Amino acid sequence: MINRIFLIVLDSFGIGHAKDAQLFSDEGSNTLEAVRKSEYFKADNLKKLGLFNIDKNGGGIPAPVGAYARLCELSMGKDTTIGHWEIAGIVSKDPLPTYPYGFPKEILEEFSKQCGKNILCNKPYSGTQVILDYGKEHIQSGSLIVYTSADSVFQIAAHEDIVPIEELYEHCRIARKILKGKHGVGRVIARPFTGEYPNFTRTSNRHDFSLEPPRKTMLDFLYEKGIATYSVGKINDIFAGKGISEANHTTSNKNGMELTGTYQSKDFHGLCFVNLVDFDSLWGHRNDTHGYAKGISEFDLWLGEFMEKMKDEDMLIITADHGCDPSTESTDHSREDVPLLIYGKRVKPINLGTKNGFCNIAKTVCDIFECENNLEGESLKDIIL
Repeated sequence: MINRIFLIVLDSFGIGHAKDAQLFSDEGSNTLEAVRKSEYFKADNLKKLGLFNIDKNGGGIPAPVGAYARLCELSMGKDTTIGHWEIAGIVSKDPLPTYPYGFPKEILEEFSKQCGKNILCNKPYSGTQVILDYGKEHIQSGSLIVYTSADSVFQIAAHEDIVPIEELYEHCRIARKILKGKHGVGRVIARPFTGEYPNFTRTSNRHDFSLEPPRKTMLDFLYEKGIATYSVGKINDIFAGKGISEANHTTSNKNGMELTGTYQSKDFHGLCFVNLVDFDSLWGHRNDTHGYAKGISEFDLWLGEFMEKMKDEDMLIITADHGCDPSTESTDHSREDVPLLIYGKRVKPINLGTKNGFCNIAKTVCDIFECENNLEGESLKDIIL
């Protein structure tokens, strides 16, 4: 019997372009291969679990201790919201709206009217570059910096001394109410920053105001059955708080790993769902290959300690939600397959091959906890246990 499952998402840790990558202009993207070439990359414990034994990865070992697979996304997207929803059992056939030319005039006019502030930018932009280019004007005028990316996001950047955090969050709530229907973006994101021009720094007070999932997820089915659902990192934001019994915001990967370790020391029956976002936000989007490699190495070191402390009835699942190859010209997410690594004293070390659907994770988790559901995907329970 499995009593606790720790599901850890290494945000953006793709393992090679998906078979339909050309639809997303991501042919050749491979986040794993990019960071693997760095002198700072060390992944002994991930290797032990079977990371390099996964189809097409290469460099595996004779006898991995985990079950492992390559997962191919079924949803039409390559962003955090779509990826996590699929991990939780929802396949999105239609992509969420994106705005490569900025948001429509009527949207911004209504947003500006309700907030009582003017708008700067309204273009797809790098998050660090946008505050460098518009931060000075924002401080002088008090106008909000609104921008987007290749993802389905409406982002609002503001200096914490000009727009206090709670006020920025309220502006985001206003935007969230406006952005619905055909303009229902996946996330409205608060992007606060501090400092003086040109040395602005984004802070950890970021907050995501997500679109509610269109139907029940793995979290809802578990929660309704009375099974604990603990979230670490931006999981609570991604699922708009639905189906989560206890939520924890994090300030960094390190903080996320510490909180996960705290849950490991507690006695509970259920799921601890973790997102480690620094891989994506600090290194993937900033094309920092060496930083990404160092981040994987730090996680891998922590992973070894976590595995040693696992109880006989524990299961560990490691995966990702999309790619973000730091070696390409693009700073956006990449359409990639993701790893699936499953470990526990009761888990059979087996090559699961290549599977269609991140949603296989949700079906497996619900099956293990004997939780009836109508989620998409294939349960791997009878193969791995």
